[in-house]
Amino acid sequence: MQPPRVDVLLVVEPSVAPPVLAARSRRVVHVPARQSSASLVGELRGIIPGLVGVVGEGLTTGTSFALRVADELHRAGFPTVLFTDEAVIAPAGVTVHPVTDPGPPMDAAGSVLDLVGNTPLLRLDRVGRDVPCHLLAKLETLNPGGSVKDRPARAMLDAARAEGLLRRGGTVVEPTSGNTGVGLAMVAAIRGYRCIFTVPDKVAEEKRQLLRAFGAAVVVCPTTVAPDDPASYYAVADRLTAETPGAFQPNQYRNAANPRAHEDTTGPEIWRQTAGRITHFVAGVGTGGTISGVGRFLKSQNPAIQVVGADPEGSIYSGGGGRPYLVEGIGEDFWPDTYDPGVVDRVVAVSDRDSFLTARRVTREEGILVGGSTGTAVWAALEIGKSLGPDDVVVVLVPDSGRGYLTKLYDDGWMADHGFVRAHGATAEAVLSSKEGRLPPLVHVHPDETVRAAIALLDEYSVSQVPVVKAEPPLALAEVVGSVTDRLLLERTLGHPEAFDEPVGAVMDPPLVTVGLGETAEYVAERLQGSPAVLVLDGGHPVGILTRSDLLSYFERR
Repeated sequence: MQPPRVDVLLVVEPSVAPPVLAARSRRVVHVPARQSSASLVGELRGIIPGLVGVVGEGLTTGTSFALRVADELHRAGFPTVLFTDEAVIAPAGVTVHPVTDPGPPMDAAGSVLDLVGNTPLLRLDRVGRDVPCHLLAKLETLNPGGSVKDRPARAMLDAARAEGLLRRGGTVVEPTSGNTGVGLAMVAAIRGYRCIFTVPDKVAEEKRQLLRAFGAAVVVCPTTVAPDDPASYYAVADRLTAETPGAFQPNQYRNAANPRAHEDTTGPEIWRQTAGRITHFVAGVGTGGTISGVGRFLKSQNPAIQVVGADPEGSIYSGGGGRPYLVEGIGEDFWPDTYDPGVVDRVVAVSDRDSFLTARRVTREEGILVGGSTGTAVWAALEIGKSLGPDDVVVVLVPDSGRGYLTKLYDDGWMADHGFVRAHGATAEAVLSSKEGRLPPLVHVHPDETVRAAIALLDEYSVSQVPVVKAEPPLALAEVVGSVTDRLLLERTLGHPEAFDEPVGAVMDPPLVTVGLGETAEYVAERLQGSPAVLVLDGGHPVGILTRSDLLSYFERR
């Protein structure tokens, strides 16, 4: 028996609204036990509800405030229904309806939040054919929001609600690379919260659109700034939290409910599913919540279990300085409070190339559409698996689906443009190799250097253009911030001698167009039609520059 839809559900404190009633009510009002019935009637007259529902405690006693509220609402002319599973004598004219469906139980979740967790394990026998151990995948892609982040999202908002930090109608503000935002937006949609998410600009457009689909506002911020820079997605989230009334920031990087969610759920599930046979747990490291929480539980069951972090090259966990990389959702440029280094036995650094190519391999050989961070974790699992035996059981966590990366790692053109795949025949790599010995691999200038210094550089190497970069090679593409050409510098300085001492960053053009190292020479020629030069990428890293003159010299020598 489905409860009727009500216009206003009055929840007499300290009771809480049963989810099925809250979902079927247009409006839920929490009534303090000391509020006068007369004032409550006055408030409802301004709303003019068609049907009012009442939920409360102590209905079998003669002193129940909820019973008195129901009686006075009926006497004031409001159609009233009292929701309870108890056998009560209701006031005359007040309808009693059960909260719990009295019919045979159906196998149906009460809300999507009830479907979070209890994800299956899957053998990766095809991808893992060359390692002697058992290789199992924990498919967090099958959470309702599509990722492992559903678990901490629910846990963090549960804790905030219990602590009074977030109330119905409040706003959730969070910096996220996408998946945590989806989990938070899913919870918020059910509980009536607004959402504002700040995301780095490297996050795929599909992920941004997914957040907007839940009704969230999305603010895109630059990837290449430091965490404490006012423009970083962390700093912008802090500012929006301070400026927005009723806002709460879960802060997945510092919230203890993040790793605790995995210690309470993910870890016990893996232990049970492997019958306690697990010997190694491998996961990508982002906030550190997953690996810390799961690892903490597993080691409490068997201290010999090895916990292995998979980390993008350049991230701090594997010894990098936090320089940009292309894999999304894992790796950091600072140490989150939610990461417990004492739990992690080893961290394996994985390149963007190995991450993306392994993700594509998992999809094509195992039939699971996975993201780049899964490729990172599986590559690390295969590495450690080489030295293991047939009794070892390696569980690798699959954090999300590849649906959010269709225009990136699953787009052959994008992969080629970033130098992850190679064509046959004459390629950009061959043209670049033909220049060896004539110039340094990548002549460049920094944005804080002067125009005078840039001109001297062009003259020293007899080149007409150079990229403007924020760091020294080996570079990430995100560290290329512009370009300068002899034509641009001539325009800037002609008749303006003071311009010679301006910083390059104040006069530079946008970055040069890019081509992948493995793309054809013919494609390079096409890209050069609208650009004085192209920047060549190998696995997402700039490695050289090609011009029309370089192409002509290459073809002339063939």
